[in-house]
Amino acid sequence: MEKNRLEAFSDGVIAIIITIMVLELKVPRGHDLAALRPLLPVFLSYLLSFVYVGIYWNNHHHMFQAVRRVSGGILWANLHWLFWLSLFPFATGWTGENHAAPLPAAGYGCVLLMAAIGYYILQGRIIAQQGQDGPVAKAIGCDWKGKLSPWIYLLAIPLAFVNPWISYALYGGVAMIWLVPDRRMERVIEA
Repeated sequence: MEKNRLEAFSDGVIAIIITIMVLELKVPRGHDLAALRPLLPVFLSYLLSFVYVGIYWNNHHHMFQAVRRVSGGILWANLHWLFWLSLFPFATGWTGENHAAPLPAAGYGCVLLMAAIGYYILQGRIIAQQGQDGPVAKAIGCDWKGKLSPWIYLLAIPLAFVNPWISYALYGGVAMIWLVPDRRMERVIEA
């Protein structure tokens, strides 16, 4: 099957996710800077989630540049990954409204962990179709970021019950790791 519909559907879902997340930012009633202060936790939660969704969109886009055709397994793996991404608006809103509470911080980490696992499964289905000599397998290589990130989430989730701010710092740290430009997929596509 052609990949165009999968890419278009994924792009549409991701655009809707970002739209829903931004709708959590309510317009303040006041007209001075003090009116914005209560919105800061909601905005920071939105910012972190926007960065994560952007990282996933970027990596998904690059990965599918190395894919010519998709199978039913790839379609289902993509839907599985999109399901976990679709929970970002809920997790973002919950943490934004309850930023110092342990359970929302841990819940946010669970959504991050499951989205990472979903993306790993999607990569695995593509590699299974292309083989170990295929472009995606070559580009991913040892994938230290992809292997390290879930372990950090697994550490951050229980730490949320000790101090939610430690968890948020770890979630932000993982995002920073992924923001560093990664040219692996581009090099394979260009070759």
